[in-house]
Amino acid sequence: MNICVIVPVFREAKTINAFLEIVQTVFSAPGHEIIVVDGHPEGDTLTAVALPRVKKIRSGRGRARQMNRGAAMARGEILLFLHADTLLPGDAPELISNLLSGNRDLVGGAFSLGIDDDRFPLKVIEWSANLRSRMTRAPYGDQSIFLRKDYFDRVGGFSEIPIMEDLELMTRIRKQRGQIHILKEKSVTSSRRWKKEGIAICTLRNWLIRLLYHLGVPADRLAQFYK
Repeated sequence: MNICVIVPVFREAKTINAFLEIVQTVFSAPGHEIIVVDGHPEGDTLTAVALPRVKKIRSGRGRARQMNRGAAMARGEILLFLHADTLLPGDAPELISNLLSGNRDLVGGAFSLGIDDDRFPLKVIEWSANLRSRMTRAPYGDQSIFLRKDYFDRVGGFSEIPIMEDLELMTRIRKQRGQIHILKEKSVTSSRRWKKEGIAICTLRNWLIRLLYHLGVPADRLAQFYK
């Protein structure tokens, strides 16, 4: 199955080529495509991209808007939304293709969460996030969500809200009884935000934002806490 890897970026010029080289190695088979969607008005990350196979698109700022823009340009059967600080296992294309080709009832899935830091508090966060996603079938974006393109188009893509767009889409899919599967293999995300802000502060803030979102606080208000 042809997979389109959609990477929303904002000020990732320093690291984007090293990241994309890894992505190209994983998704090297003909038919796969990689789309980088830059939300910065000057397109500084796109200017830095030096790999010829990568399709480069400018977009208005906002991860949901960027991912929708990339999805609209995609030709593949499967859309994979990959953060620019996250790495997938080397057999990711086979894992995704085997899962979805073998079960037409599934509309998509995600990987388990991995964090590139062995500190005990972050391993607890990793474990609890994976337990939550398996129970709720509502993975977050750093788990590298993938969906059949025809289904993504049918449900209207991501709601273009400033935050929690991944949870909103997964909740909508679940309400429509769409089935997804969480792979045991990990999508390994960077611990840079926890390092920058502190593990306790970052984690408590994330929990508070999710709680307030479930209580009905609008996403544009919640975005003020996530800078």
